[in-house]
Amino acid sequence: MVRPLSHPAPSASKQDEPQAGQGARAVGRGGLAVLGAKAYFILLGFVQQTALKYAIGMAGYGALSRVLAPANIINNVIVSSSTQGVSRAVAGGGKRQDEAFRATLRVHVPLAIGLAVLFALLSPTYAAFQKSPHIARPLRIVACVVAIYGVYAPLVGSLNGRAMFTRQAALDTIFATLRTVGMIGVGWFFGSHFGAGVEGAVLGFVIAALLIVPMALFWSGTGRTPDAEGAPEVPRGTTYLAQLLPLALAQLFANGLMQADIAVLGRFLSSGALDSGLTGAAAASSSDEWVAVYRFCQFFAFLPYQLVLSIAQILFPMVARAHAEHDREAVRRYVERGARISAIACGLFVAVIAALPASVLGMAFGTVVSERGADTLRILVIGQGAFTLFGIGTTVLASLGKERLSATLSLVLLLFLTGSVWVASSHAEYGEPQLRATALSTSVTLAVGLLAMAVAVRRYSGAFIPVATFLRALGGIGLAYAAGLFLPRLGLLLTPVAAGVVAVAYVVLLAVTGELKSADREMVLSLISRRKRA
Repeated sequence: MVRPLSHPAPSASKQDEPQAGQGARAVGRGGLAVLGAKAYFILLGFVQQTALKYAIGMAGYGALSRVLAPANIINNVIVSSSTQGVSRAVAGGGKRQDEAFRATLRVHVPLAIGLAVLFALLSPTYAAFQKSPHIARPLRIVACVVAIYGVYAPLVGSLNGRAMFTRQAALDTIFATLRTVGMIGVGWFFGSHFGAGVEGAVLGFVIAALLIVPMALFWSGTGRTPDAEGAPEVPRGTTYLAQLLPLALAQLFANGLMQADIAVLGRFLSSGALDSGLTGAAAASSSDEWVAVYRFCQFFAFLPYQLVLSIAQILFPMVARAHAEHDREAVRRYVERGARISAIACGLFVAVIAALPASVLGMAFGTVVSERGADTLRILVIGQGAFTLFGIGTTVLASLGKERLSATLSLVLLLFLTGSVWVASSHAEYGEPQLRATALSTSVTLAVGLLAMAVAVRRYSGAFIPVATFLRALGGIGLAYAAGLFLPRLGLLLTPVAAGVVAVAYVVLLAVTGELKSADREMVLSLISRRKRA
């Protein structure tokens, strides 16, 4: 899912103000469209995860999760870095936007092909690392998606750079729908007719990616060959690649943090299945089922990250502008305000899931997943809440021009996370104990990473999450966590009601402790009224 990027606004005279106002409203509508597409993307992801479990079976879903873990890292890096890189180049192209776009395509298309070939060549190695030779073929198939994403993402970046956010949102929505239908439909067909549900689901992914590219091309085009050599608005290949590399590395480390735990856990679940006396297909099926349970837990644990970071991407462009204007007080104020709102919102989502892990898992994925994964989810969501706020910190550092520091912190945290999960999952007993040990080591490591990020952000911006806000949000999460230890698993109808009760209790707690004030209420009402007027 791609979010709108911010671009420096040109200065305007008073005569230009009506036109500037219309442009601002258009960008605002586009931003709302992209956020709407994000909400649709999350909802459709819920449908996809639930339906795939039944379309290709639980073991098949676990094998698919093994395949998508490395693929998602590469694909997310391609999408984020390509979109940002092309968007900046096109936005800065002035009257030569088409030429700037063509120049970036000359870099991205060969890169896409090279990355896809490398991914395919390394597929057997990753399957061997997972001790799951049955995922080698789906990994080679999904390499096609890597190539297609490498072409599709720059097309989206061109739309973003031209502030065509509504078209960007439309592509996101259509692609999410195509991918869901393709993975479920083709996966079910191949599974029921050929016993190859995983291969079918991946093939459905490839088909969806192939279908979305012509639509993107129709709106973006392919640019135009530069009319003049050395035009400053048109990026040179080597210069553009040098600018793209830091973006890609930062995204690589951040996405690695989201997938490292399940990748390492998968290896030791395979080993544990063999050590428990299972052999052959039975061992593969059993370990794949446990991988599926952990992936289902990840789905809910990642929700705070997906929802809160979307808010942050709208708030923090102000930080970049204040930094460019050398207004340190404005930087401090924007960072503190944005981090505070993010912490409160993150705490709300974490509290609900921590209080009702068995209920939300059972509502979506059934009794077996609920019984096997409730304790794991209760632990994991705390860690992913910390990772959400860590992500807020990386956004702030990037806004302040500290991308290298942000990438370094992410890399160090990734290495520690991989090592801690390796030790924890390799020494725990097979099955659920391995899942709990992985979730605990992940959460502790991410919490430490958040503390390090807080120190870095405070040093360069003068502020981060206010200590009082953090402690109050943490107290609300702690109470919800404790209550969840005594709550029974609730049914389909009562779970949303209970989630609402937990959310209200969290908000009331923050109000009673003085965290939420009348100014917060007025700000929310103002935002709502502005949205209605738009």
